[in-house]
Amino acid sequence: MNGKPMKTAVLGCGMISSTYLPTLIQKFKILEVAGCCDANEEAAIRTAERFGLQAMTPEELLADESIELVVNLTPGSAHYETNKQLLKAGKHVYCEKILTLELDEAKELMVLADDKHLYLGAAPDTFLGSAVQTARYVVDSGMIGSVSSCYASVTRDYSFFTGLSGNGLAKGGGIAFDFGVYHVTALISILGCVKEVTGVMDTRKPAGVYQTIDKLGETYTMECENIMAGTLVFENGVVGNLLFDSNSLFTLPERPAVVIHGTEGILYMADPNNFAGEVKVLLKGNTEPFVMQQAHGFDEEYRGVGAAEMAWSIRNGRKNRANKEMAYHAMEILHGIAESGKSKQFCAIQSKFEQMPPLPRGYRNIIRSISREEVSIALN
Repeated sequence: MNGKPMKTAVLGCGMISSTYLPTLIQKFKILEVAGCCDANEEAAIRTAERFGLQAMTPEELLADESIELVVNLTPGSAHYETNKQLLKAGKHVYCEKILTLELDEAKELMVLADDKHLYLGAAPDTFLGSAVQTARYVVDSGMIGSVSSCYASVTRDYSFFTGLSGNGLAKGGGIAFDFGVYHVTALISILGCVKEVTGVMDTRKPAGVYQTIDKLGETYTMECENIMAGTLVFENGVVGNLLFDSNSLFTLPERPAVVIHGTEGILYMADPNNFAGEVKVLLKGNTEPFVMQQAHGFDEEYRGVGAAEMAWSIRNGRKNRANKEMAYHAMEILHGIAESGKSKQFCAIQSKFEQMPPLPRGYRNIIRSISREEVSIALN
């Protein structure tokens, strides 16, 4: 097994970088995080000083042949151009959700990556966490029998989030594409490919008023969706429902956020935006669910584990788990629901992805060292 550290840089020094960088720097020996870059030079310098990195200009990043992997944390609207430039420069790329805003752009990037024999991966990587991996173990083991249906939902109050940060206004920042993609990714990682979808996507009352003191009374216009409801038909016959609504209340904790129904029982799972969370199972003949004991690693904040797992995959010549095909499939599901709402017909999902092996069990609360956690993602 080739464990040579991969020299890595981060592109984008916004708020999410402060979540990614501690994980990338401190928790995985496979990654040697050397630099950070941002179109805003001051942001790059601040981040570099905070984390002990080299501040780089975009030109320096693209020209530095020693940088093998770039973790792209720019906004979704910038992913097409930035991912394209990085791939053309010969860099492997792992980007924060989503691959791009448009399907045709994502497909172009996938072809480019294949042509240049480069890896392209994307968040969300929370499906590698202990909660979703435990849920998959329950389903794969047959504990709840043959799965027949599933359900995922999330509610948020985006008037609150928009008022605080200005996020959630532009295309790609809505409740489905920015947040619901976690739920879709969790479901397909457990149940496999979707063959067709139907549903509706809308922007209800797009005009709003900022709630922060600095902009109090000023109005904004939301360009992204704030509600989506859909039905998924999986290739294995499972039927699923989705409901994503950012016009309602921000409920925390959200339990259950994902439900999977089987012939012998029901699985309940918490918010897949998190790596950890209770997984409950209600078996036939019982009246109360039990909490499934978890034996997988990554039971705390590990944002960026997908990039580390991709680095291990590159070094050892295998396909990474948070791969471009899976990310594209999740994107196409969301786009398909939106298109179905316009056409008033079912929308066939053209893409497929290979359902990757689950992570090995037995790494939770045994040894919390970096090397022990590395083992759990280095194995097939």
